[in-house]
This record gives sequence, C-alpha cells and structure tokens, in this order.
Amino acid sequence: MKLSQAGADVYLPAGGTLEAALERTTLLGVAAHQDDLECMALYPILKGFSAPGEAFSGVVVTNGAGSSRTGPYKNHTDAEMAAVRRSEQRKAALLGGYALQLQLDHPSSAVKDPKADTAIDDLEAIVRAARPREIYTHNLADKHDTHVGVALKLVAALRRLPPAQRPRRLVGCEVWRGLDWLNDGDKVVMDVDGHEDLSDALMAVFDSQIAGGKRYDLAARGRRKANATFFESHAADTHENLIFGMDLTPLLLDDGLSPQALCGRYLASFRAEVLGRLDQLTGGGPA
Repeated sequence: MKLSQAGADVYLPAGGTLEAALERTTLLGVAAHQDDLECMALYPILKGFSAPGEAFSGVVVTNGAGSSRTGPYKNHTDAEMAAVRRSEQRKAALLGGYALQLQLDHPSSAVKDPKADTAIDDLEAIVRAARPREIYTHNLADKHDTHVGVALKLVAALRRLPPAQRPRRLVGCEVWRGLDWLNDGDKVVMDVDGHEDLSDALMAVFDSQIAGGKRYDLAARGRRKANATFFESHAADTHENLIFGMDLTPLLLDDGLSPQALCGRYLASFRAEVLGRLDQLTGGGPA
C-alpha cells in the first residue's frame, strides 16, 4: 500500500506489520482532523477495544497545520502545530488500542477541492488493503467544509471498488453539527455506554485543542449525554450516552444516487415530520 504524501505517518500501536494490522481491521474511522475520530467514532473505537474479533483502525486525512492556537500554543508555527497534533493522535491510538493509525498529511485545501484526487487515491488504497466491514466518517450535513470534503472523497474512493469489496455499512457521524434533527427512524443510534474513563481520556489527549481554547472534551461528553436523555420524550432513559449517525450506505448500493439527493431525502423526511405534527395540532394549514 503506497500513500501519496511524503509526510504521511503510519503508526502501529501494538507493533507488528502493516499487513497484519490491515488484516485485523474490521472497523475503520476516516476523519478530517486529529481528534475528530475520538469525538465522532467512539462507537467503533470502543467496539474494537472490547469486543472479541473486532479491531478499529483510524485514518486522519489532513495535516492539522491550520488548527486554532492560543494559550501555550499561540506562537506555534503551522509545522510545529502539525507535529504536536500528529503526536497527540498517536497517543490516542495507543490509549484506544487501535490496530493502526494512519495520518495522510493532505492539506485541507486539497480535501475541499472537487478536482483533487490524491486523497481519493489514498483512501481507495487503504480500503482495498484493509477490507473493513464498517466505516465511520463525517456526515453530509456537517457545517465544516473540510469534514464534508473528507466524506465526499471517501464516497468517491469506495465507488471505485467493486460492490463485493465495499463495506457493508457506511455511517456519517456528529462533529460540527449534531444529528438530533434526523427523524428517529432515520438515525443510526450508537450506544456508547460504559468505558467513560477511556472516552474522557481519549479526548483529553488533545491538549493543543483544549488548552488552545476549545473544550471539545466537555462538549463531546455533553452531546452524548444530551442525545441519551432527549432521544425519548415519554420514557425513562435507557442509556447514558448515545451518538447519532447518518446512514450513508445507500451511496454504496446505488452509484447513481448523489450525496445531495441522499441528504435531501433526510431533510425532506424531517420537514414532513415537523409540518405533519403542526398540521395535526393546528387542525391543518398551508405547508
């Protein structure tokens, strides 16, 4: 497996060979930035950590050079910041028991460029080598351009594969927009109860972001707690922590289905549910 960027980082937390780590991988997370995996892909991370026969591997597509920086990191150059973030991601992979951590070192500009193919090439090579059963990435309604760009590059890469080599499931997860708005029937509901100490520790690794002015650790935990409580309005909580996902698998089953059309389906379903309730409670009215 050859990656396109000279600065790409291949890390094997448990040692061994790259080939063995790829062969072990059943669950793959593909994220834009360092710390996105630990925020959005906690479900497969915990599954890989604790479930027999499962192994999680992570892919971070961009180099992290453009990260916000204040406090002790305020004078870091882009290169210094990228090095810090790379080190933090390696620490998280070790702590979480990942089979493999890849950092592809692409600039964000390339991920956001619809004409740039190098990230697609890398992702195709990784999936061909690993053959994961499930992949978790960003959702199509995320409000961060680089996040959506990564999801689109991943879909393009997966569509290069024959159907038999595609994952059985592709899920878009929450970071820069929650998915509480999805109708319950459209949500991928991921139970991340248990291992709270590990969940907190994984986010705490990214000191450059937390000390740099963004409390992603508290925000990620709060979203999980809020999802669990507000998921069901007429019953006691059955979970303490939930993450919601957007099912992107239809994009792998129908190459003629555009990401816009799939996202439009979810938006139309939400619109119909909201307006239908208003019609019911007001006795009907204009849409």
